[in-house]
Amino acid sequence: MESLTAVILGLVEGLTEFMPVSSTGHLIVVGHLLGFEGPKASVFEVFIQLGAILAVLFLYRERFFGLLSFEKKVGFSGQRGIFLLFLTTLPAVLAGAGFHGFIKRYLFSPMTVALGLGVGGLGILLVERRRRTQFPSTAGTVGLRPGAPHRQLVSFKFGLDSVDARVALRVGLFQCLALWPGISRAAATILGGMASGLDRKTAAEYSFLAAVPVMFAAVLFDLYKSLEWLHRSDIPIFLIGFTVAFLSAWVTVRFFIRLLQNHTLEFFGWYRLVAAFFILWIY
Repeated sequence: MESLTAVILGLVEGLTEFMPVSSTGHLIVVGHLLGFEGPKASVFEVFIQLGAILAVLFLYRERFFGLLSFEKKVGFSGQRGIFLLFLTTLPAVLAGAGFHGFIKRYLFSPMTVALGLGVGGLGILLVERRRRTQFPSTAGTVGLRPGAPHRQLVSFKFGLDSVDARVALRVGLFQCLALWPGISRAAATILGGMASGLDRKTAAEYSFLAAVPVMFAAVLFDLYKSLEWLHRSDIPIFLIGFTVAFLSAWVTVRFFIRLLQNHTLEFFGWYRLVAAFFILWIY
């Protein structure tokens, strides 16, 4: 049963970590339904996030290798790319360190997850509706700003190289919202990118890259705080969850990027609202 639980939770982590649906919220609810709760379960759920992170590192290895170049370049590479990730990571790290105890004590429950899912779902629907109003072009790449004189055209920013310091910091501030379980780090950062003028695909890809430093920091901090609950006998179960999370996240990221090339995020907004009502109905 422990192996099956590890597989199920690994799948949940990999399928939801980089989707705008809240992996933490889904892990809390599924773990509760499976009866897998307590300190050891919390450590396991943190550990398998490393598998999802590794999937992004593998898929975007060229981008991450480009950050190691210390030549002065434009775009998302070298020192500039590292600085942009620093701007995005800093707000969440400071807020997470300051409120870590409060969040773990009061916000990790199915009811708070349901609230986060519902609020995040409404946020997705509102942002998509606002974008459709501002940019009514069927291609979704260029449109007319309402009320603009002379039918002024407004276009989105395409590609990771279009991310600047203003966008990076704004995405970082949005990322702080994800400290509430159920809001979703992916949803917060993608919406932050879209609100800053990025197209959906670029906002999602920057969300993936920005996840790596903040998730590494959060995972290592949580593991350090929970060392007393780790035992050698748990290694096989942890490795099963880690491997399943890596494989499922690798498939999910590739699928999600292709999906955003022709579709909006509205499906995920409606899914979150349904999930929130379902959790409230159960509990």
